[in-house]
Amino acid sequence: MTGSKSKKEGYVYSSYGDEKYLQHVVASVHTLRRYDQERPVTIYCSNQHIQTLEKSGLEEMFDQIHFLPDENRSITGFKHNVYQFMPYEKNLYMDSDIIWCKDPNPLWDKLSTYRFTITGNHIADGFFGGPKGIGIVADVIFQRRKKTLDKFGLTYLNRVQTGLMYAAEKDIAKQVCDTASHFLSKREETHFRSRKSETGRTQETCEWSLGMALSKLNIPILPWLNGYESPQLDFIDDYTNHDEEFETVECTLYNDRFVYDFKAIRSKWFRNLLISIFSLVPGKGDYMKVTPYCLHFGWYHQKQPFYDFADHVWSKLSK
Repeated sequence: MTGSKSKKEGYVYSSYGDEKYLQHVVASVHTLRRYDQERPVTIYCSNQHIQTLEKSGLEEMFDQIHFLPDENRSITGFKHNVYQFMPYEKNLYMDSDIIWCKDPNPLWDKLSTYRFTITGNHIADGFFGGPKGIGIVADVIFQRRKKTLDKFGLTYLNRVQTGLMYAAEKDIAKQVCDTASHFLSKREETHFRSRKSETGRTQETCEWSLGMALSKLNIPILPWLNGYESPQLDFIDDYTNHDEEFETVECTLYNDRFVYDFKAIRSKWFRNLLISIFSLVPGKGDYMKVTPYCLHFGWYHQKQPFYDFADHVWSKLSK
């Protein structure tokens, strides 16, 4: 373990499994250090990844390196237990497939007003945790989302995006995590689908259960889509302009969330057709060119540019 710095605010990453995920963390931290060279970074990872860091000479990128137990080496294993991993007074938990795009100081100022939060939207659409195809029609007809909320005493459902999570009070973090774990254990009593049923996914999601937990405990989300102050935006190739090193990033953000969500449509001509039609309504076609704090490569079919960048950074920095 490397020596730690006594700082109140810090970044927390986790890494396990294939070595490529460690390389992703390294690439993310590399971009972070373009803008923030003061706040410390901690990584929780397997012994194999600790050894890889030492052999590659990259352990100095991290102020703390901790062993991650087997039971926490999964999405839910870590994110449903973040209260166990709080090396700082104020902790910002990062996904590894994230590139930093600008100075995070204003973001930390916003986070300081929260005790616990996750980026997201106040309203989750029907696809959140549900079927991604035609199956959504049955969910709507049979009002399955509403039945889930009624069953668990909720009046609304957050759509959380756990690429960024923040915790400053351990008791509250534990309460959120325990509540989310409880909801996940009751999945068969909800309308939510297993993430493992999606192509390319091997782990269960933590997001709908954490969204329910925040709703249940009346804990506010950090607005995910917030114009020029958006904490993170998804990388979509048709919506993102960038240079080779991702030092200059500009995203198209439609001001109307319904229109912006057309980004999920993979057919470019059909997506553009819908945008053109809805743009006939004043305001629906308005958009901004935004540099978010973080560019998140969360879409499975949009990850290759990040993979290429991470390979490039690893080759450049490692021994």
